Amino acid sequence: MQAELKWLDDPQTFRVNQLPAHSDHHYYATDADAKSGDNQLEQSLDGTWQFAFAATPQDRPQGFYRPDFDRSGFDTIQVPGHIELAGYGQLHYTNTLYPWEGKQYRRPAYTLGDQTGMPGMFSQGADNTVGAYVRTFTLAPGLRHHTVTVQFDGVEEAMYLWLNGHFVGYAEDSFTRSEFDLTPYLQDGENLIAVEVFKRSTAAFLEDQDFFRFSGIFRSVRLLAQPAIHLADLTVRANVTPDLQTGDLNLRLRLQSLQATTGAQAQVTLADAAGQTILTQTVGAKGDLRLSHLPVPQVHLWAHHTPYLYRLTIRLLDAQGTVVEVVPVAVGFRRVELKDKVMLLNGKRLILNGVNRHEWDARSGRVISLADMQADIAIFKDHHINAVRTCHYPDQDAWYDLCDQNGIYMMAENNLETHGTWQKMGAVEPSDNVPGSLPQWREVVLDRARSNYETFKNHPAILFWSLGNESYAGDNLAAMNQFYKEHDDTRLTHYEGVCRNRVYQDRISDMESMMYDPPMAIRDYLEHDPQKPFINCEYMHDMGNSLGGMNSYTDLLDEFPMYQGGFIWDYIDQALWVTDEVTGKPVLRYGGDFDDRHSDYEFSGDGLLFADRTPKPALQEVSHYYGKYDD
Repeated sequence: MQAELKWLDDPQTFRVNQLPAHSDHHYYATDADAKSGDNQLEQSLDGTWQFAFAATPQDRPQGFYRPDFDRSGFDTIQVPGHIELAGYGQLHYTNTLYPWEGKQYRRPAYTLGDQTGMPGMFSQGADNTVGAYVRTFTLAPGLRHHTVTVQFDGVEEAMYLWLNGHFVGYAEDSFTRSEFDLTPYLQDGENLIAVEVFKRSTAAFLEDQDFFRFSGIFRSVRLLAQPAIHLADLTVRANVTPDLQTGDLNLRLRLQSLQATTGAQAQVTLADAAGQTILTQTVGAKGDLRLSHLPVPQVHLWAHHTPYLYRLTIRLLDAQGTVVEVVPVAVGFRRVELKDKVMLLNGKRLILNGVNRHEWDARSGRVISLADMQADIAIFKDHHINAVRTCHYPDQDAWYDLCDQNGIYMMAENNLETHGTWQKMGAVEPSDNVPGSLPQWREVVLDRARSNYETFKNHPAILFWSLGNESYAGDNLAAMNQFYKEHDDTRLTHYEGVCRNRVYQDRISDMESMMYDPPMAIRDYLEHDPQKPFINCEYMHDMGNSLGGMNSYTDLLDEFPMYQGGFIWDYIDQALWVTDEVTGKPVLRYGGDFDDRHSDYEFSGDGLLFADRTPKPALQEVSHYYGKYDD
């Protein structure tokens, strides 16, 4: 199979030869490895790569992935990292408008009566910069003689992959992990991996978030070896019976094997936080295994102030009884339900003291560290923030783990925002909206919902699946909602954009969700036979000297059980450290400060924190009012 540049123009081609999305569990070769965290089955490809930048697809170094290609003129770049922060291309911040508006005419394929698919829109785009990445590796000892895959945690925005000159696959969806099987093309000794990253594709219409528009391999890359018997996917349902006294553990294990599994076993153990074994089961290790309704008496419930986690361990043993794979998983038992039009967690009314949180570091953009995430958790806990909306894309895996461990309620969003296709200069005008109800855009958004669900389905912190942000409403959003309902009855679904098209209000979202509704409008809704509980998915826009009058919202919590709080926009400024040309001192610069036009300028600065994580005075206001409802 050969790579095709035309895939960039086709919304119906968004993954080629990718492995199906699966749970984000870690696996190890031995119990000792699982305990230490040292994984002999994993090899990082982070670090220095060779790199060449091209301003257009036509200028790119074609054939650069071949082993005999002359790459002596290539530069180097760090992975993970943004191409623009490495000194190439144009830094650009914009909110609603697409970056090309006013410069190039583009409308999404198959809208406005188009039946051609608009070939060449991106594959011949004069603004479609390209990064060519290359590096060599030799398999570490623990990966040899196994099936080997490569995982890209985040590549913005469309990527082509080659190994040793062979085309491997193609992926879009910038904020979702992409995984490929490298085994057929691996060779003994040195291997050459090559990635071509295009800044724009049809995915750009789906990724119109309010942020800096970057490109490149901006999250980690790793190789993974799969043992002869391998847990390919795990689904954990840690339910709680209505009396809130007994846990009901349900597991589905999808196994892959390169050998006959006669005599092989899967050993499943659940231990409490003190390490005491609660239950254990051993079953034959083959195919699709299900363990249903395993009782956990006197269960400890997971909640914000008591984020109790059990430890599930799955060991796969071959016919000789030798452990070939160990999978440790944190498990939290909690009960999420909608009862009498009120959202409950463990039988109690849920109040969301939430924030919207972009991933951000003032030096590296959306390339954030574990230390950044841990600092955010500490600020959450110090200021009574109990909930986070992953605006508006999936985050790094470690963030979900930290929220599990610290009792932070998550609204887990798909990577979807098409703001510029339905709102023009403030007016609601959806004539070229995607995904809408267009059949050509259905599978790509369903794939994003599927990837979000499959990857993060085992995290107790996730209470809500969110279809995305500001994408109007149509049959395709309804199909996404239906997907979640069919696959997960333990969580609720969210989507605000249905307020723009009320035809779908009975088919999309378990809650009435609004942005920046004034308190009087919320009161009016709650006083007139509301059918769904109300949340503010964005409110108290924290720009400049903002956050005044927050009590006008929190007072509603005391009066209306169906009012259940919300998520402040937003948590942290998007600004970057640069050296001032005049003073020589480091300064934070915002949208529009990088000769980026058009731009939404300082609109990138509406966080409770400055971009260097220094709290703003508004955080004191939040801490005071959220503290009144932090119980």
